[in-house]
Amino acid sequence: MKPGNRKNRSRLKTAISGIFMLLTLSLLLAGCTGNQPLEGASATNATTNAQGDVTLVLGAYSVAKDALADLLPAFKADWKAKTGQNVSFQESYEASGTQARAIIGGFEADVTLLALEGDMEKLVKAELVHPNWNKDTYKGMVTRSIVVLGTREGNPLGIKGFEDLTRPGVKVLYPNPKTSGGAQWDINAIYGAGLKKSEEDTGSKDPAAAKKFLADIHSNIESMDKSGRASMAAFEYGVGDVIVTYENELLARIAKGVQYEIVMPRSTILIENPAAVVNRNADRHGVREAADAFVQYLYSEPAQRIFAQHGFRPVQDELTAELQDKFPEPPGLFTIEYLGGWDEVRDTLYSKRGIWYQVLAGD
Repeated sequence: MKPGNRKNRSRLKTAISGIFMLLTLSLLLAGCTGNQPLEGASATNATTNAQGDVTLVLGAYSVAKDALADLLPAFKADWKAKTGQNVSFQESYEASGTQARAIIGGFEADVTLLALEGDMEKLVKAELVHPNWNKDTYKGMVTRSIVVLGTREGNPLGIKGFEDLTRPGVKVLYPNPKTSGGAQWDINAIYGAGLKKSEEDTGSKDPAAAKKFLADIHSNIESMDKSGRASMAAFEYGVGDVIVTYENELLARIAKGVQYEIVMPRSTILIENPAAVVNRNADRHGVREAADAFVQYLYSEPAQRIFAQHGFRPVQDELTAELQDKFPEPPGLFTIEYLGGWDEVRDTLYSKRGIWYQVLAGD
């Protein structure tokens, strides 16, 4: 080969290599723009761009997805009016426990909405969320709901409360509490209703009776999916006779024309769902101001009304009073404190030797 030909080929390789690098860089830059939802929990934050616009990465539990579809544009407009900045979101929706584990494992969410205080505390222990995240007026909770029962149109089995879920042949759905925060609320509601029943019958709480009550219902379980949203999808597909779920899940479906019946048990639990800034990520990405503002916006009246439109009970007392016809209070409503608080519940129900795992094992 002549020296000139070798030199020309070398120049050609260099030129092709340069073009390839430019194309790769262009594709990478293009991938960091826009407002594309994240399918899983593996993307990283686009942070603040050269124009001062902001991208926030949001990691939320699956049940909140529909409400956030309306809430995020409202916050964007509010932030734009106040700061002149455009804010966009990259979104990931998973079961609450799955989402918390993903953030701990490296998913760089700036803000998170979860189903359980316990899942948020896992982020505190991982030094991702500040220990004072719940030291505000609403204790870090941005939405409320209650555990209810959903039946097919007309309630063909005549379901009136949790007791009816123990009847032979009634096929019951709730998600898996190993992955789903919603499922833990469901199990807490059933176990607590069992305690309430024993208290009415004997004058004191009887954990053994409550455990049997939970076991009798679980013996009729038809399906346990990974999240509250997946459980609802299975019910819509035709699986089961009764679903134990969030009130807001059923209200949202009914608002869209799906013919379900909501059965409100006499005794059930008040659900409270937290939100917080993932400090370590938001600080590192330079988006802390916008992240703080977004979490604060969730408590605002416009945001609380959007949540209410999607079936969530508001955390504001004034709005709760205004919407009491839409959200009546069951006579035996109890909170997590009736069960001793989350630390007690995790030990009593969900530890390796806890009541829930005894029920699963048939003990």
